[in-house]
Amino acid sequence: MKLRERILFVITISLVVFLGSTYLFFLIWGKAITIKRLQEITKKKVTIGYFNVSPPLKIEIKNLNIEGLAEIESIDIRPNILGFLSGTLVLDTFKVTRPKITYERTPENIRRTPLAIANALSLSGIKSRLKNKYLSRVIFRRLYVKEGKVDFIDKTVGPSGIKITVKDIDCKLENLYIYPRSVIANLELTGKIPWQEGQEEGEIDIEGWFNPHKKDMQATLKISQIDGIYLYPYYSAWFDLDKARIEKAKLNFISSIRGIDNDVNADCRIELTDIVRKPRPKEEPADKMEKITDAVMDIFKAMDQGKIVLDFNIRTKMNKPKVGLGPVKTAFEGKIQKGMAGGFKAQDIIFLPGNIVIGTLKGATEVSTALIGGVFSIGTILKSTAEDSFKKEN
Repeated sequence: MKLRERILFVITISLVVFLGSTYLFFLIWGKAITIKRLQEITKKKVTIGYFNVSPPLKIEIKNLNIEGLAEIESIDIRPNILGFLSGTLVLDTFKVTRPKITYERTPENIRRTPLAIANALSLSGIKSRLKNKYLSRVIFRRLYVKEGKVDFIDKTVGPSGIKITVKDIDCKLENLYIYPRSVIANLELTGKIPWQEGQEEGEIDIEGWFNPHKKDMQATLKISQIDGIYLYPYYSAWFDLDKARIEKAKLNFISSIRGIDNDVNADCRIELTDIVRKPRPKEEPADKMEKITDAVMDIFKAMDQGKIVLDFNIRTKMNKPKVGLGPVKTAFEGKIQKGMAGGFKAQDIIFLPGNIVIGTLKGATEVSTALIGGVFSIGTILKSTAEDSFKKEN
């Protein structure tokens, strides 16, 4: 036998032995190790209904339950064998089917670290748990989420709280490196938001890319058909829908996000696409809040060719994103002032004496929060996940 043939034979035998050993290892201890690791990461009780390994190395998990946090119908994992030889866990495919994640926001945990699931899946969280224990290099070549569902239950607003659901979540994430390397990861995510039964569902769409190492990114976020009435508990303290006689309000939100060297700049737009007012008996005088609402909408329509839109800009950091209502309020008040400066008299619209105009503008600020206050509540989970995902390591 020639030397080259001998070398090839040895390599082949070694690879077969390696594959066989790896296969037997996962087959015998894979389920127990997976449960143990997930419990360490989430600090929750974990159960797995079915665990199987198929040659050469395909891992199939069914009925995974993380108590109080997530239920997953199935997970299919296909590691790259050659990655093990280089000390890197390369997952060519990581497919999660019908995961259901539940997060309950209460007064007790409102100030704690963001969502447990965000922490569990964050880059810094994973790296800190892998360090000195497991493989320190992890790569997700293709990560898919199919028919996912997230239930966000916020008990910090309203007498009985509010539940926001994002269902039919499909997500594709490619080339995610959980260690410092300049690689672009591509992200696509879509989902639906059922508001109230019998009404049109909202839709969420995210598309873009990011580089966790260089902290660069470019993405577009769209949320359409936002139900302003359903989100009323978020702004009920400063705006009365009944007095304003608003029966229905739909909004769209779009944001073009750019990030370079950790500096993130997001150009955003909110558009009120549909509003229905409750009829008022002729003998009943209009409430002040109703007049304020009419005045604000007329100013906006006059400035934007009949549309009610608000453009604003958010500047933040990729590793510590902070999103609040400050830029929105500033943009809203600036637009009102611009409309007034252009000769658009609020007192001419609402038929109030001039000395009440100051109070009217204060009310207009309240209306701004009423119109946009609920938009950011939709992105609570996404924002929390991003906030923890790009934290700097200690």
